[in-house]
Amino acid sequence: MTSRIVALALALALAAAFAAACSKSNNTAAPTPSGPTMSFFVTSARSTIGNIGGLRGADALCQSLATNAGAGNKTWRAYLSVERDADNGNRPTDARSRIGNGPWLNAKLALVASNLTELHARKGDSTVFIDEKGQPINGQWRGSPSPVEHDIMTGSAADGTLLAGLTCGDWTSDSTATVGQVGHSDGLGPNGDTSGALSSWTSAHSNLNCSNTAPRGGAGRIYCFAP
Repeated sequence: MTSRIVALALALALAAAFAAACSKSNNTAAPTPSGPTMSFFVTSARSTIGNIGGLRGADALCQSLATNAGAGNKTWRAYLSVERDADNGNRPTDARSRIGNGPWLNAKLALVASNLTELHARKGDSTVFIDEKGQPINGQWRGSPSPVEHDIMTGSAADGTLLAGLTCGDWTSDSTATVGQVGHSDGLGPNGDTSGALSSWTSAHSNLNCSNTAPRGGAGRIYCFAP
């Protein structure tokens, strides 16, 4: 009889221990992925007009594309300057102030830049300034598909500060009377020209107007960063 009681007690103890282990396992969150992850991309999504819903709409686009690419656990911000930022007391906001301090990696985990100084000193590059899927942006690089789409909307000078009057009405206008400043994601002008501002990923020239982003080589894309 005694042996049976001992065996029963042992069985109950084992069952309780097993149940506790299962409960602990079920309540344990999945481990957070370790190692470097994407923190920069050019949007794969295009816009035929300069109205992309302002900064809030642009940020939401960055967040959505990043989520679809498996990087939605970060907070993403559009690299855009505006003259009146509703989230900054309707004061101006520079694109460079929205993206943190770096470093930033692209979808292939290649280093874009280590800090803000390095970021704004570098030139565009079709192998680095790629979309969230790791695909290059059509441009002036050798072998690029058509049409050219390397004009990326920024509204910014080469150092990432606001260029007033060149923001497509703070990215809410599709008017022929408004224009926006764009950069070259591949750092190249016609025939591979890298002279002057043509190599700038932030501030190469203005678009034709905000009613159509295609003329001069655009597709209404933007840059996205995770601070």
